[in-house]
Amino acid sequence: MYTALRLQSKLKQELRQGTVEVVVVDPEPYMTYQPFLPEAAAGSISPRHVVVPLRRVLPQCRVVIGEVTAIDHSERTATITTLAAEETGDGAVVVGYDELVLAPGSVSRTLPVPGLAEVGIGFKTVEEAIGLRNHVLEQLDIASSTRDPAVRDAALTFVFVGGGYAGVEALAELEDMARYAARYYHNIKPEDMKWILVEATGKILPEVGPEMGRYAVRELRGRNIDVRLDTRLDSCENRVAVLSDGSRFPNRTLVWTAGVKPHPILAATKLPLTPRGRLQCTAALQVDGVEHAWSAGDAAAVPDLTAEPAGPGEPRPECAPNAQHAVRQAKVLAENVAAAVRGGPIVDYAHKYSGSVASLGLHKGVAHVYGRKLKGYPAWFMHRAYHLSRVPTFNRKARVLAEWTLAGLFKREIVSLGSLENPRAEFELAAGTGRHNEAS
Repeated sequence: MYTALRLQSKLKQELRQGTVEVVVVDPEPYMTYQPFLPEAAAGSISPRHVVVPLRRVLPQCRVVIGEVTAIDHSERTATITTLAAEETGDGAVVVGYDELVLAPGSVSRTLPVPGLAEVGIGFKTVEEAIGLRNHVLEQLDIASSTRDPAVRDAALTFVFVGGGYAGVEALAELEDMARYAARYYHNIKPEDMKWILVEATGKILPEVGPEMGRYAVRELRGRNIDVRLDTRLDSCENRVAVLSDGSRFPNRTLVWTAGVKPHPILAATKLPLTPRGRLQCTAALQVDGVEHAWSAGDAAAVPDLTAEPAGPGEPRPECAPNAQHAVRQAKVLAENVAAAVRGGPIVDYAHKYSGSVASLGLHKGVAHVYGRKLKGYPAWFMHRAYHLSRVPTFNRKARVLAEWTLAGLFKREIVSLGSLENPRAEFELAAGTGRHNEAS
């Protein structure tokens, strides 16, 4: 989306004359600003404000809602399955192109843990974030209304696997929300809930540095969150999380955020890949050794020109697969594609990593930016300010800022809208063909 947005501006004249067409293909009609997912899950931001509608911000582009299932770069064609094709049975649509920008991002990396596929909850999309919020609030309702101590304990146990940004921020924001919501339940106290963070390495939030990572562990443990370092999830069958240290936790909530992997479409392109499955790219964001193919973001392995090689004869490190690089790469990529269309020179991408910020709940955070270390309220404020500056379009900036302002004036929303996930349940019940939803 960022690349198309820039191309729309750079190739304005060609688009107006009809000599150039920019086609954007995506399974969803919006782009998700993922750093805001934890706040959306906690109810600090409305879900519709963490997504950017493609058709509104890309009026000069042709937006196709569908999924690319195959790419034949030798023939310069992409095979797309659209919603209409699924309805009519007409089959996939084949679209030709001159320049290919392949930036499908990443998907959750799962491991062969028994029971994970059946009970695990991801945290990569806005739908998962809102579903998790509703699920957590439903568990409080279950615990409040049952007399079975085993059911109550399982409902109030929340296990998060993965100590990176997604896992820590999601856990911290949701624990903050659930602790606030508990005041409205006469028989649930915050100390009744068990929040467990499982991390296979010896540290969390490695991006903010060792010192701030240790502070984050102390902050979470100070809130009675059980942080298990150097620990793996061995099994979660029958809704019992079994850890490598021998601990067993019956639960009804297991959130899996233990890393990501490149999108599967990359393997179907016959383009050069790294051993980890990312597209091998040059510093100019071209697919290495392939003309007219470009990439950026999580899908691209781009050499970091600001980092020195580990040793003589060693290649440069790759740019980290994060939003900080992806957004900046998109602008350089658009400039290079426009130059390729017009016959101009292309430039290399170079950006020195400026640091990281992470939220640990309302008014709490950690940051390591330009060598300066911040914690608590200043870090939380920097986290919000940075991401507000990066979320695309003035429309979304204004809406997010307005919601933050209102949230500071009024109490938190603790409403669960779990029925949104099955909106026809009530009608089916009325028609005599269904039954009430059971709590998830």
